[in-house]
Amino acid sequence: MLYRRELAFRSEWPSEDVQAIFFKCVRWQVEDTMDPINCPYHYYCDSTYPGNHPPYVDVLAFVFTTALYLVTLTIMVVDISRRGRTYLRKSKRYLQPSGPVSLPIILLVLAKGYRINTIFPLSCFGPAILQLLQVSALTFDSGIDKDVRYAFLQASTISGILHASLYLDSIILPYYTGFDALVSSTFSGECPTCVCRKEVLVVGGRLIRYRGWSLTTFLVIGVLCSRILCRVIGENKSMIVSIKTLLESLGLILITVDCIYLIRRSPEQSPMRIAAFGGVLVLICLQMIKKMSVQMIQWHSAHVKLDR
Repeated sequence: MLYRRELAFRSEWPSEDVQAIFFKCVRWQVEDTMDPINCPYHYYCDSTYPGNHPPYVDVLAFVFTTALYLVTLTIMVVDISRRGRTYLRKSKRYLQPSGPVSLPIILLVLAKGYRINTIFPLSCFGPAILQLLQVSALTFDSGIDKDVRYAFLQASTISGILHASLYLDSIILPYYTGFDALVSSTFSGECPTCVCRKEVLVVGGRLIRYRGWSLTTFLVIGVLCSRILCRVIGENKSMIVSIKTLLESLGLILITVDCIYLIRRSPEQSPMRIAAFGGVLVLICLQMIKKMSVQMIQWHSAHVKLDR
């Protein structure tokens, strides 16, 4: 397991200040080496980290994310129980993470997330925020009577998810690169960040494959595009509806795979981080329960009609 491998190396790591430089380095410079056998690739960090935001920024990001998750959980439970749905039908469009109110705030948090690195480091929790946004987009289909308004809302959600993915990659790729540089390298001693490697250091490293800009994101985008087509062309087009349903299921499956992968293979294994991804899995389970209950109700209604 990657976490055990990290523990084996942690005792040999430098001070926390040097570790912070590794995790926040955005430009690694390779230079000529005089020892092609033991040090075929010699790297050092050639960038300066401006520093963390004050801790209260982390607290605000944590409180906002937690509140957003609890609201999403409440809406999904109410949808399944079918109580209060009339009230929520209008308000949940604005309360959900992918809605026009919460989505800009999520983008602001992720855009500034490179320096949110004290109590609530987004290098660790950023993927869970993106997955919360993806699950929200797949779960809630904000129906609006006018097609133009519906298409505009979905297009803004598509743009928001793409930007969130890019912002997340700008946070986690330096983190994963620095983690690879720490675990898979040896210090040359020429400078605090000078390391010798047996292989080329790539952006994002080779130890963790998760990316925000990934197939999962594009599947979610495909679902939103198919919803627009269904609204424009008509819900009676069975082929488009089938494609939309298939993409929704595949999207939830890939988000589940991403959550499990990040729980198992992660530089930081803290209870808080595991709880974050576990919370996303709970939302996915609730969505699957809702889908199954709808299918059972439809199946029961069809049999009642046949009996008559």
